[in-house]
Amino acid sequence: MRPKLRNRLPPGSPSTSLITPLPLEIPVPDRRRRFPLAATLLLTALIAACSGGGGTAGAGGALRVSGSTTVNPVAVDAAEALRKQGRKITVDASGGSAGGITQLADGQVEVAMSSKPIADSDTAAHPGVSFQSTQIGADAVGVIVRREVFDGGVKSLDKAQVTALFEGRIASWKELGGPDLAVFVYDKEPGRGTREVLDKYLYGTAKAPPPPDTDRFAIVGGNEETRTKLLSTPGSTGPLSTSFITGHPKLAVVAIDGVEPSGENVRTAAYPMSRPLFLITDGPAAGPAKELIDFVVGPEGQKLVTRHGYLTLDELGLR
Repeated sequence: MRPKLRNRLPPGSPSTSLITPLPLEIPVPDRRRRFPLAATLLLTALIAACSGGGGTAGAGGALRVSGSTTVNPVAVDAAEALRKQGRKITVDASGGSAGGITQLADGQVEVAMSSKPIADSDTAAHPGVSFQSTQIGADAVGVIVRREVFDGGVKSLDKAQVTALFEGRIASWKELGGPDLAVFVYDKEPGRGTREVLDKYLYGTAKAPPPPDTDRFAIVGGNEETRTKLLSTPGSTGPLSTSFITGHPKLAVVAIDGVEPSGENVRTAAYPMSRPLFLITDGPAAGPAKELIDFVVGPEGQKLVTRHGYLTLDELGLR
């Protein structure tokens, strides 16, 4: 994976209590037997509270969920629905897919959200973890451009053009049949599911090159940050879940190799940057984690998948 690059923005942008002595008639041996039993029970309870295996809620009683900013909107809405039924759930998306997977492996959360499948490198890095992935839907990663670039002629790009663009070899959109406007690229940081989808499309199993040494390139994090940067920077482009540009007319998605990221093209994988979305547990989901996952893959939860622009399990023909 490419190393993380420093962001470079484009130009212009006390109480006491009495203890009653024990009655003298209580035999001392009994007291000795009861103490270790109480200690054992206490230790057992502490171990259970600290364990998150299979989805048992963490200390404090709340189910902890973290990971992908793509899956996050669905998980947040599902958590809110379950909170109304008295459940305790916290959802965070500060570390992306890789961050969620690592937090799950370290026992910091009970459910990881991921927009990429568990890789061999994940299982090798965490040999004591039994990753169990449940697909909840699917999404498309798009090469997102500003509307002025799209309307100026850049409506479709092939692999060679996308490669040159993200390797920093394109200085002006004019080189790609668009307006005479400087290019600025916002790429994703390593470990993000979106980044992995783009790299797999461009380089297959080969290692991606390091970031270009140019002031026209910066590394960003989650989907919302990427979108904010694109909205504020003329001539910019970046990889982003296509659902995140809905309602933002300043942004557009280009076709890849002439194929648009339509629902049908994502379902059939004709669009080259389609990806599954997952909720992941360590071992089979149990307790609160199972309740959350069952909700998301159920009728009400799948409506949330649709609400956020993703394809449901039914639309994907998976059930």
